Amino acid sequence: MLHLFTIGPNFDAPIPSHMGGNVVYADFDGMVHPAYVFWIRGVGPCLMNTPGHLLFENCSLLEREFEPYSDLRVVLSTSWAVHYRGSVRRLAARLGPALGRRVVGATFHSRMDAAEFQSTPRGLQVWSDVCRRRPKSWFALDDDGDGWPSWCRSRLVLTDPVLGISDARARAELRFRLQEMYSSP
Repeated sequence: MLHLFTIGPNFDAPIPSHMGGNVVYADFDGMVHPAYVFWIRGVGPCLMNTPGHLLFENCSLLEREFEPYSDLRVVLSTSWAVHYRGSVRRLAARLGPALGRRVVGATFHSRMDAAEFQSTPRGLQVWSDVCRRRPKSWFALDDDGDGWPSWCRSRLVLTDPVLGISDARARAELRFRLQEMYSSP
């Protein structure tokens, strides 16, 4: 039996409804679209200073990469979950139907203290969810490599803040991680 240890925050959150399996922790900003997203009161998320780019522009690309892996699940590891008050269903809908169906949760839950969660580095947010969810195998797609614990760093596919997963290097690493995930017993 695999024993996980918890180092870092132990957010007050219920046990996830989806446990185990193969999981990709996915950020939004700097992964499915450029990182320069700002929240405007009364308007919502707006992409700034990146002409020629759109919100969620890389979703169809990610959908194609995930297509051969029917049981692959996505956990959202994005600050958008705090803005959407933990509504996984509303966030998943932003990804489109095919990717949205894969979403089984988020690293943030509405019962958590939002300020504490947001002040914690992304890598520790993900690790805390890994300890709760206990996936069989996992890795993360994110443009922010700061604050990732040494024991998680090798599971991070670092994306370009503007190109996100459309960057050839990041996409090649994504393919490698997926093949590795599905080739191990």
